[in-house]
Amino acid sequence: MPVSGDQLITLLIALAATALVVLGIRRASNRSSNKLKPSDSGKRLSSRSSGDDSSGDDSSDESSGNKSENDSQKSGASATKEGHEESSEDNEQDLLDASLSKTRSLGFVGRLGKLFSRKKIDDALLEELEEVLFTADIGPKTANRLLGAIKEGLSKDDLEDPQVVWKMLKDESIDILTIESEEVTFDNPVEGEPFVLLVLGVNGAGKTTTIGKLAAKLKAEGKKVLLAAGDTFRAAAVEQLEVWAERADATIVRGKDGQDPSSVIFDAIRQGKEGGYDVVIADTAGRLHTKTELMDELKKVGRVCDKALPGCPHETWLVLDSTTGQNAIAQAVHFKAAMNVTGIVLTKLDGTAKGGVVLGISEEMKVPIRFIGIGEQVDDLRPFSPETFVAALYQSGDLSGDEAQRQ
Repeated sequence: MPVSGDQLITLLIALAATALVVLGIRRASNRSSNKLKPSDSGKRLSSRSSGDDSSGDDSSDESSGNKSENDSQKSGASATKEGHEESSEDNEQDLLDASLSKTRSLGFVGRLGKLFSRKKIDDALLEELEEVLFTADIGPKTANRLLGAIKEGLSKDDLEDPQVVWKMLKDESIDILTIESEEVTFDNPVEGEPFVLLVLGVNGAGKTTTIGKLAAKLKAEGKKVLLAAGDTFRAAAVEQLEVWAERADATIVRGKDGQDPSSVIFDAIRQGKEGGYDVVIADTAGRLHTKTELMDELKKVGRVCDKALPGCPHETWLVLDSTTGQNAIAQAVHFKAAMNVTGIVLTKLDGTAKGGVVLGISEEMKVPIRFIGIGEQVDDLRPFSPETFVAALYQSGDLSGDEAQRQ
């Protein structure tokens, strides 16, 4: 049927109206959907606007996410720090293990290891054990203590087990080396005054080198360090200390060759106080014509220190050469009789089979060992730990005899 022009126009108007209705329904649907699920752009906007109610929820979600991420980062950093600390402890143990290798293989520990490599301990072996201990560089006093701990602290059944005896030696050694004392922080309790350390020792023990290494360590920790060249009777000692002062970027006070050591140290302490120094380390004479003269000179130095700054020296350390064995124990006795020795530094442990002397000195002196020297570099001056040292001394599966036998 033919369509007139008016009918065509009416049809087109109806189609257009229908299209507008459909379009409106779709737009309404989209608006409803947007209310139920905000768009990404809405999230970004609400996070910048604190006045919108939805903003608080979104910010909270982001804050929670950031907190979780920060916690994760902190946890990772903590794990990394613990890993570094464990790695540092492992490196420390490895270095000490290597340094005491001669003592384990050639010294008294190696000889003990050979004894304990037997499957059973009998009376004959105990007699050999006594001989090894009393002929070692640990000294008779320490040997008697170790032997007594074994005989009195272990049952007959225990004595038949080499591992049990070996453990007893280790435990008793740790007890010998553990001397109760306060940690040395190199801080003077009196504000504005320096911490004064007096260093003693015979020539050749490594006294001046120890002072230089310690100065470098303290300088690296941010302390202002002054050195007193108090060994004026030996020109080489002053020159050596000057070299170390330059390396450590520390100030040095020196006098003329042969000048009274006490006067040099007095001037250094006064300069340390006036110059705002944190630490003053004083070198001292290591040899005079007789032991009596040396000890009298050191006593004088101690009195002068107290005049320069009441209450100092705050610490007095004795440096001993471990390669001299029982001679080091004898030196320690002489120095302690004259001075109030508060700490021991043992040097050259990396080049000797007489590392057991550490036990003898500690048992004889009852003074804490502060540092040990295991090499030529600054970092080779190491804080002393009884547990770490004993672990290295009696290393190799608790029976180092196998190692000794392979040498």
